[in-house]
Amino acid sequence: MTPVRRVFVDPGSPQRDAIQEAAKWILSGGVVALPTDTLYGLAADPFNAEGVARVFLVKGRGAERALPLIAADAQQVIAHLGPLSPTAARLAERFWPGPLTLLVAAPRELAREVTGGTGRVGVRVPANDVARAICRAAGRPLTATSANVSGEPATANPDEVERTLGDRIDLLIDTGPTPGGAASTIVDATGAEPALVRAGALGWDEILAWLNTEPA
Repeated sequence: MTPVRRVFVDPGSPQRDAIQEAAKWILSGGVVALPTDTLYGLAADPFNAEGVARVFLVKGRGAERALPLIAADAQQVIAHLGPLSPTAARLAERFWPGPLTLLVAAPRELAREVTGGTGRVGVRVPANDVARAICRAAGRPLTATSANVSGEPATANPDEVERTLGDRIDLLIDTGPTPGGAASTIVDATGAEPALVRAGALGWDEILAWLNTEPA
């Protein structure tokens, strides 16, 4: 078994060469384990069918299940996935970076397996400097499904990522244990009214309260 290349990164001041190495692997069709503001995730290029197939292979996951995305900022989401609806834009303004995943229409260029055949994709901007820096270096949103074998618990521990997936991935960006906690709240922002898809770290009442305030 070939051990994965594991790069230790300062979460408060990530080394530029480590960020660039991660982006290079991802853009060449590789899979990189990286920290988010909750757990460790698997990053691949969602516009590269080969890279997306690798993610499913790493996890042993059925291709009918969609892959969530993360992005550097709202501008990157708009540039690669398309304009946000007025509701989505207001939610992004208030809750990004943070634990809010917005379902948006998927562009045709996105690998079909990313959407699970739904035509929609979930995306958020995580409150994690390293994850956002890697998205910025790659120049596009990236997949961020949990770094675990399908059916096993997701993990906040990079040692566990190496133990379970070390022979399947190309690079592990290690910033130490991540905070863990509740998963992101998922909101469908593709229709005229927002709809709660999955309850999570962000309260639905808080989301609705924000939408019911007058824009500044």
